[in-house]
Amino acid sequence: QVQLVESGGGLVQAGGSLRLSCAVSGGIFSINAMGWYRQAPGKEREAVATISTRNTTYYADSVKGRFTISRDNAKNTLYLQMNSLKPEDTAMYYCALQGKLWGQGTQVTVSS
Repeated sequence: QVQLVESGGGLVQAGGSLRLSCAVSGGIFSINAMGWYRQAPGKEREAVATISTRNTTYYADSVKGRFTISRDNAKNTLYLQMNSLKPEDTAMYYCALQGKLWGQGTQVTVSS
């Protein structure tokens, strides 16, 4: 059974950094594209960053130059390094496998 478990969220001041992790069990991590998504209260879920099996990356315009997505296939883990955080980055962050299987989310709150 495939499970995705996010961690690393928390409360940080504007300008600070956080590193999110997503541990994937089930043995299929390395052969699937992965992504980070977020949903703020009252807003639709949006794609933040995605990474293919060949490490091709995509970033939403709002996070380009501040966030970095990466993957460690040996550890079956997806990462999102978030720097220069802004209050508008406040949201629940989810990792997803092929945009179909989802974790439970981790809350990121950025104070001004």
